[in-house]
Amino acid sequence: MSRANVGTGHKGADLQSKDRIERNAHALASVDRGAFVLGDGEHRVSGRGIPPEKTVAQILEICHLGPDARVLHLGSGSGYLTAVLAMLAKEVIAVERLQKLADFSRQTLAAQGLTNVTVRCADASLGAADLAPFDLIVVSTPKITTREPLWDQLALRGEFICVEIGDASRQMLVKYINRGNKRIARSEHGYVEFVTNGDDIYVELGFVSPDMLREARAQAARNRTLLVDEISRLQNLDAQKLYRALSERYGLPLLSASEVMARIDPQLHANISRAYLSHEHIIPIKSDGKTVIVACRDPNASMDEVQQLFPGLKIDRVLVTPVDYRRIWGALERGGKTLDRIDETTVKGGDSDLLVSQGENSEAKLVNLYEALLLDAVADRASDIHLERYGADIRVRLRVDGELRDLNHYYITPTEYAGLINVIKLRSELNIAERRLPQGGRSQARVGDARFDLRVQVQPSLHGEHVVIRLLPQNSSLISIEKLGMQEHIANAYRRLLRNPAGLVLVVGPTGSGKTTTLNAGLQLLAEDTTRKVITVEDPIEYSIDRIQQTRVRPDIGFNFADAMRSFVRQDPDVILVGEIRDHETALEAIRASQTGHVVLSTLHCNDAVDAVQRLFDLNVHPNSLASELLAVIAQRLAKRVCEHCKIEDDPDPEILKELFPKAIPRSFRCYRGKGCPQCNGTGTRGRVGVIEYLQFNGELRNAVSRHTPVGELRALALDSGLYTMRDSALDHVIQGNIPLSELPRILPQERMAPEKRGQWKA
Repeated sequence: MSRANVGTGHKGADLQSKDRIERNAHALASVDRGAFVLGDGEHRVSGRGIPPEKTVAQILEICHLGPDARVLHLGSGSGYLTAVLAMLAKEVIAVERLQKLADFSRQTLAAQGLTNVTVRCADASLGAADLAPFDLIVVSTPKITTREPLWDQLALRGEFICVEIGDASRQMLVKYINRGNKRIARSEHGYVEFVTNGDDIYVELGFVSPDMLREARAQAARNRTLLVDEISRLQNLDAQKLYRALSERYGLPLLSASEVMARIDPQLHANISRAYLSHEHIIPIKSDGKTVIVACRDPNASMDEVQQLFPGLKIDRVLVTPVDYRRIWGALERGGKTLDRIDETTVKGGDSDLLVSQGENSEAKLVNLYEALLLDAVADRASDIHLERYGADIRVRLRVDGELRDLNHYYITPTEYAGLINVIKLRSELNIAERRLPQGGRSQARVGDARFDLRVQVQPSLHGEHVVIRLLPQNSSLISIEKLGMQEHIANAYRRLLRNPAGLVLVVGPTGSGKTTTLNAGLQLLAEDTTRKVITVEDPIEYSIDRIQQTRVRPDIGFNFADAMRSFVRQDPDVILVGEIRDHETALEAIRASQTGHVVLSTLHCNDAVDAVQRLFDLNVHPNSLASELLAVIAQRLAKRVCEHCKIEDDPDPEILKELFPKAIPRSFRCYRGKGCPQCNGTGTRGRVGVIEYLQFNGELRNAVSRHTPVGELRALALDSGLYTMRDSALDHVIQGNIPLSELPRILPQERMAPEKRGQWKA
């Protein structure tokens, strides 16, 4: 048929409405939408997402596509809508600017057996004038805003369908009809989800509902933030989990800050505006002359302008989390100018969000360094940051799962280090002029919606001041008894202790062994009991617990643990928690509170359950008083937990086995380790679990305590009385696959590796 300037979609009588509906339904059913999902997600990044089937049905409903129609599809993306149109029309010309998408759609359409489609790689805004006129022009890209050049390519009575932005940034389906003599009729056909820009992926992945997605879009528009950030905030999503899912869905590598820093070329972005890179949330990492690798924290970031910055080069994207994005910039800025002095108004403040950039002026460089360190610690789940100076060598370490790890991507000069210490002091309200005496302070920080209490300790040394910063999350949920990792019979015994009418329960261990966590798990259980009143005195209050009356000591005004205990007994409590028994006076008041009908929970610093008795003797507690009131002692250590994502059975270390089983190795013995995966950063371990020693006092043990029995004899009696040793607990964890065998020498002293002999007590 010759090309006349008359729309072939209206040649002869229009198809009957029923026939048209049936043809449209058949076309939709015949095209597999999933076949057009490009693995690396490039169709979404380009802004021409695959429209939902419902939207395609709406488009078909408002256009009159006869079997002789010629169609021009602009911004055709990966080809799904093109394929549906090809099922209904005589010929479809698809124009896609991105070569990768054009090639993909060409191959996919051919695989679908659609021979009436021509795919061009060209500027879609120019249309296809050499093949005009067209009965229908469909525009799938929002970047085509100038439409006048396309009217000339539209046949008389031809239809032009596109999406325009309506109220509240919603997408309106709009149709134009060429009436001739340069007259164009316009009609609106309701709101649709047509140009997705990748947003619908969050619904597809199950992170939000369509209504929540609309709310997040509106919030992002109002706050001028990224949609992924608003979704994460509204749904309180774990960033690693969210970005891992996006990485898998888009087929993009998810890199950590350390992995990026190991390969980054700082010169690659040296001549690019930092403001532009921050606005686009991207960082060029590396180029081999053919390809540029770009780190993005927005999975839908457009690469169009980046392509212009690197003409002729292929752009490959990798994903980084928001925290890692800031960590990378924090590390890159270390090459910047240092400060001779620090303006207090610049660095002193409350809990500003560390994910919000503080600017690029030189006064903020050291603040950015400090915040990058905090972000590193938060991202790695660290409990402490260690800053150390040895001459010109500055060492930065994080304590993760009880183990110190070096951070090697910071290059801090001694001058920068001195400025960094001042930033930390000012944030913690310490004296920046005092460099001779130890100082302790506290401050707060916020990362997104997560808040942290920071405990800062500054210690003078030979080469300068060393700093330790402890991070205490304030809005993370407390661990319940069920999640402490206790063996079931120990967890049940602990719950039973909390139901006692009176008595003293001690949780003991070295600093950082999880004593507070164990007590707080018990407090959570007590808080659920509406028939009992619970009061605590702590130094400091690390976690706020609903329905628990919490008080902190104030030594500066003469209010200590013992003072609190004397006051508490007049508050009609049922349970009293004392943060720590440090001296004779506190120990005496704890015993008195127990004697007057209260359950008293507290901690001691000592090595095992029997040592706790000796420690109280050292504090001059009367043996008879201690014997009558002490219910039980829980001693504990924390061991690294085997990563559940990469756990495999392990060949045991023969040297450790020799210590554990001097006589014979049980045939049923098994052990496990983590082989290393992205979830555990290749370490094979993630998180920690408590290794428990549990001693419950019976009549025989009370008699021995009242006689002030030496600690060695008391342990022999405890073993005969059912002491569940730390070795017992550790082996149970090893066999169950909770901790690696290699952890045992770290948590058990050498003399406790082998089984302790029972039946050695002599009255």
